[in-house]
Amino acid sequence: MDKAKEKNLWALGHPVDIGGQGMPFMEYVYVNEVVGRSSPAMVALGTHSLQDSIMLREFASDRWRDAYLGPLVAGEIFPSFGMTEPDTASSDPTQLQTAAVLEDGEWVINGRKWFTSGAARAAYTTVMVRTEPDTPGHGAFSMIIVPTDNPGYKIVRETPVLGINGGHYEVEYDNVRVPEENLLGPRGHGFIIAQRRLGPGRIFHCMRWLGQAQRAFDLLCRRLHERKTFGTSLAEKQLMQKFVFDSACEIQASRQLTLDAAKRIDQGDDARIEIGMIKVVGAEMFPQCYR
Repeated sequence: MDKAKEKNLWALGHPVDIGGQGMPFMEYVYVNEVVGRSSPAMVALGTHSLQDSIMLREFASDRWRDAYLGPLVAGEIFPSFGMTEPDTASSDPTQLQTAAVLEDGEWVINGRKWFTSGAARAAYTTVMVRTEPDTPGHGAFSMIIVPTDNPGYKIVRETPVLGINGGHYEVEYDNVRVPEENLLGPRGHGFIIAQRRLGPGRIFHCMRWLGQAQRAFDLLCRRLHERKTFGTSLAEKQLMQKFVFDSACEIQASRQLTLDAAKRIDQGDDARIEIGMIKVVGAEMFPQCYR
């Protein structure tokens, strides 16, 4: 982290007015492919806090902008984000049940989330809650900032995927009380704010997958030239050449789809269909390149 700051590589994509370097969106998209080649790079370069910083900058009250933005961009504290729930199909987020009720100037939050990113070391969690029970669809939800040292905020367990722990947690909210000003943006705008975070974030995720896949591909090619059997290198074997060709096609196809989605977002489109496509194509491409 210190070396990244010395070399002006810290917080490249964060807006200048909050302490970042203000790199344009499309340039930062390409940076994320390079970041993906190394597991520690996200934290080492401050990439992990970008989307949460932008949410605070655009939607938080002055109190929380003053309290969190500076330390967040500087890497002194970490954010987390809670949306997914264990008893709700993620394909229909309008069924989320965690609720917040306004009582005497405070939001009282009850419910359970899982796959809450980075909760164990976070200073706060931005949580999606149902605040408008009589409003149908997406307008029923709001985003609220919950400091992780708040009474009633409890980390239940880390939530592994296929036996691998990726820094996501199940979190219980038991009568958690926070001030009314902890609301992000207007009431009922939770999904609007979430998409402001998740859309570009998915672009960055897919580009980092590409970085990992490209690194695996480069190592594959190196190994095929180094390893010799029966007097010839593996690179000369037709089956190995097929593996290289297939992986190259998959990586390039995923890259072009992701860049197309990124350009659409950069031009003001929400690119929802394109982002859905790259989530599927990228997720399928990534393990194929490791087969």
